[in-house]
Amino acid sequence: MLEINRSSLYCKRSPADIGDIDLLNVIRDIWEQYPFYGYRRITKELRENKQIKVNRKRVQRLMVWGGIQAIHPGPNTSKRNKLHAVYKYLLRDLEIMRPNQAWMIDITYLRMPKGFMYLVAIIDVYSRYVVGWALSNTLETDFCIDALKSGLKHATPEIINSDQGCQFTSDNWINFLREWNIEISMTGKGRCTDNIYIERFWRSFKREEFYLNDYESVKELRKAIDAYIDFYNRRRWHQSLGYKTPAAVYFGRERKACGYAEQ
Repeated sequence: MLEINRSSLYCKRSPADIGDIDLLNVIRDIWEQYPFYGYRRITKELRENKQIKVNRKRVQRLMVWGGIQAIHPGPNTSKRNKLHAVYKYLLRDLEIMRPNQAWMIDITYLRMPKGFMYLVAIIDVYSRYVVGWALSNTLETDFCIDALKSGLKHATPEIINSDQGCQFTSDNWINFLREWNIEISMTGKGRCTDNIYIERFWRSFKREEFYLNDYESVKELRKAIDAYIDFYNRRRWHQSLGYKTPAAVYFGRERKACGYAEQ
């Protein structure tokens, strides 16, 4: 009737409607691929790439129902105590030429089924070798000192750099460093790149270990951290080190067979 050739007409399919259970499964698939997506980005992904007609309120409801939550920064582990003194950043324009010339320390949070655990680690800037770490369910200074004590079994650094968190400006921390004649360095406010090497370690640990597994107990988490740090130090090739391991650079030897004798 309209004198239009039928072969030139096409039916544009409407976006598929889907039940809650099936939709939740699709949402979970997207979240597992992009665990940093919140409900708004997942809604966009469903509409554009999955061709599913859905609004963000429904996606948000299903994510809450399914216990799905975007990975995002949690508790502030670096809150400064304004009554404590801060120190100058000593690593700017400093050429790092040897192990134990400068260490970096930082704290990150780990979400567990029943709360949070806090992991502190210390990395040697020259070799990227993780010299010490400790795990705690609180943010007290003591567990940072425990991590440092484990690092001091390897050597004594010339400088330790930290952020301006209250743990690292506290009298206990400052006095401990002074007892060991270690120079104190602190990153500038809002300058996360000043502590870049430990931040890169957090990224590697979380992407390669923590986000890929579930831990039902602190004991299980502690065991996994210990195994990953051993892998990171002794078996993981680092492009920035010329595809050597941190242990090879830290101890000044080439990697032999599958491991090292040094502990």
